[in-house]
Amino acid sequence: MPRWLLATIALLVAALWWLAVRDPAPLAGGGSGGGGGPSDACRLLRVPTALDDAEQSTQVAPPFRAGDATLTPLAGFSVAGRVLSRANYHFGREADFSPTDLALGWGPMSAPGLAEQLDVSQGGRWYRYRWDGDAPPLPLAQIARHSANMHMVPADAGVARDLARVRAGDRVRLDGWLLRIDADDGWHWRSSMSRSDVGSGACELVLVCAISAQ
Repeated sequence: MPRWLLATIALLVAALWWLAVRDPAPLAGGGSGGGGGPSDACRLLRVPTALDDAEQSTQVAPPFRAGDATLTPLAGFSVAGRVLSRANYHFGREADFSPTDLALGWGPMSAPGLAEQLDVSQGGRWYRYRWDGDAPPLPLAQIARHSANMHMVPADAGVARDLARVRAGDRVRLDGWLLRIDADDGWHWRSSMSRSDVGSGACELVLVCAISAQ
């Protein structure tokens, strides 16, 4: 194999590795027009003191600007559970706001050893699972109600650093806001507002104000 081709392959491998491991970036922009930015939205958030499930509240906060878009908090959101898988994204419009997806399981889906009975994968902003044998480890309806692929929007640099440390298998708690994003050119992205939906539009889009290991 020519030396130049080996060098090119090495550079491509290094670039792909760097993209895979670099830290998620915090939400860009913010603070102009609408509300005061993600930090103000996070200050308004009231979170449950004890949590072992996913909880959505009726709280609201003012919209705020980030980059070329308006972000609207739709509801307060907290979840405590297990990370089934994670995926970083660096390309596409969505990556400008959400550099990382976490596939999370809560309630019965966070039980020790249960995640290992599922083959979990992510790609294209989707979360997929399969199992060996004739039946899944939980009824499919329970899996659907207690797991989801969630698009993480880090509110600031500190949250982005905390998010970068999260790995599959970790137990975490996150608190933030379910979001709608409306760009100036008409592009939009909206969170699911239900934990029981499946298919297109079923993922949560979360402004993450805090994420921590449990």
